[in-house]
This record gives sequence, structure tokens and C-alpha cells, in this order.
Amino acid sequence: MCVQTSIVSVVYTQSEILQKEVYLFERIDSQSRDSMKHLKAICFLRPTKENVEHLIQELRRPKYSVYFIYFSNVISKSEIKALAEADEQEVVAEVQEFYGDFIAVNPHLFSLNLQGVARGRSWEPSMLSRCTQGLTSVLLALKKCPMIRYQLSSDMSKRLAESVKQIITKEYELFDFRKTEVPPLLLILDRSDDAITPLLNQWTYQAMVHELLGLNNNRIDLSRVPGISKDLREVVLSAENDEFYANNLYLNFGEIGTNIKNLMEDFQKKRPKGQQKLESITDMKAFVDNYPQFKKMSGTVSKHVTVVGELSRLVSERQLMEVSEVEQELACQNDHSNAQQVIHC
Repeated sequence: MCVQTSIVSVVYTQSEILQKEVYLFERIDSQSRDSMKHLKAICFLRPTKENVEHLIQELRRPKYSVYFIYFSNVISKSEIKALAEADEQEVVAEVQEFYGDFIAVNPHLFSLNLQGVARGRSWEPSMLSRCTQGLTSVLLALKKCPMIRYQLSSDMSKRLAESVKQIITKEYELFDFRKTEVPPLLLILDRSDDAITPLLNQWTYQAMVHELLGLNNNRIDLSRVPGISKDLREVVLSAENDEFYANNLYLNFGEIGTNIKNLMEDFQKKRPKGQQKLESITDMKAFVDNYPQFKKMSGTVSKHVTVVGELSRLVSERQLMEVSEVEQELACQNDHSNAQQVIHC
């Protein structure tokens, strides 16, 4: 299977994909793939020139019996024609656009995982194109044809708004959705004009993890945490598969501490007793039935205790409580003389 790995990995675990009888995961640009004519291939690709060229080369020398091709965004007719010409052995069964050209971090949050999008106060051209593609893909996935509003003082906001509008106009048939009483709104703002948010440390669970530990495609690298065990060097925080995280990602740090304690106490109650005897078939069956649930809960407890423990260590080490107090004064008070004294100290 050739996949856009970062897009897929945040919405499906490997075990969930295996349940769909998908047994092999490969990248289309890999040079070391073996020919396996007994398998069918599902290709999920961004419609970039590089990916289309890789796919053309693949179809000229197919390694699988049948190909189902899904592009994460709009693909041009000329590129479809080039793929059709390359498919001399007629192995392509299906070609579709499946709009998912973005990282679905949470049900209400997406990202394009971009850095260095600007040169000064102007767009890096390739980044403007990628942002346009990502935004139009989100709109198509949500089936929205919005009014577009942008920050007048920002040339970058204006350029992005115009670029998205251009695509909507060009692909008007794709955006011909049923009109709603209140039309959807796409609001484009320039964060470089926001002086307050970067000043303040964040104190909700998800934001603290992102800011202090680094959260990339719902994964945290904990390999540098002192005394970390091998199993916890990288952990996944996904609201889709982790009930504790889903219930706590927007809560503040103080509440997280209380909820971690409650989670531990609940775990202690459900943990099998060390002296428990399995004297009958009924005892054995009950133990086997409960073991997967217990094992999952054990992993959840270990993960969140480790993450919250490391956050607590960093808060103490970097004196973030004191720093945050100064930040709040700078953001909310007109008189900054006291804050200036504290910073100099």
C-alpha cells in the first residue's frame, strides 16, 4: 500500500488498518519493493508532480495485480491522461479524489505541518500553494463553499484569500453545494499581528504537551526524559483512542493533576490482586476476559503519569509558575514597572 503516511497515521492506527485486511504498508518512492502479483494495491497520494511521476513509473512496471488510486486533492485532467497512457497493462481499477490533504489532529483541529512559510512579511511561493491546497481540501471535505474574509492590514492574508477564491472559481462544479440559510465563513487572520498569544505560556494539557514536549502528528518523543523506560520513549496522544486524553486535553494543569490521581486510584481498584487464585474455569475465563481491558488501562496510566510527571518537572525546572505570573501582568496591566523589576532579578 502506498500512502501519504502522515495524513493517514493520525486518523487510523496500524492495528485498525490491519482489521481491514491491509497487510503491507509501503511508500511509492521506495526503490526496494518486491513484485507481489497476488496482492491488490490501494494508493493514497497527494497529487504532486513527484507523486504522479512515481505512479506513472509504477504503472509501467506494476508490482501488484490491481491498483485502486485515491488522490487527497484535485488532480488535473492532463495528469489523469498521463496516468492512463502509462497503464498499458490495464491494472488500474479505480481513480478517485478523496479530499484529505491535511493533518486531522482532532475532530475540530487540522494542521498542514508547515514551517518557514514566509520571507519577511511575504509568502514563500511554494508554501502559499500548499496552504491553498490544504484549505480547499478542508472545504471540499466539509462540503462548504464559504464567504471569505481576511485581515485587511495583512498582505499575506489577502494573498491566501485570493488564492483560495481562485481555486473555488476554477473548480466551481466541485464547490456547488446546497446553499444554507447562513453561509459558511472562512476567516483568515495573520498571527504575526498577535503580540499577546506568543507571550503567554499555555496551561491546558494539550497545549502544554505541544509547547513543552513537542507534539508531532499526535506523537511525543520522550526519549530525553530522565530514567524513561524503553516502552515509553515515544507515546501517542490521540483523542480517538485515549478516553482520558479526550476528556482532559482542554483542562488546566491543576485539574489534570487531580484527574491523574483519580485515574491511578481507579486503576488500583481494578488491578488483579496478587494473591488471586484461578481455581475454576469460570475464574480463568473472567481473568482472560478482563485482561485486555486491564492491560489497556495499565498502558494509559503509565503513559499519562509519565507525561504529566515530565510536564511537572519542566514547570519546576524552568520556573514557569513565576514566569507565567509576570506574563499575565504584562498582558493585563498597564503598569509594567514591577514586571520589569522581576525580570531583571
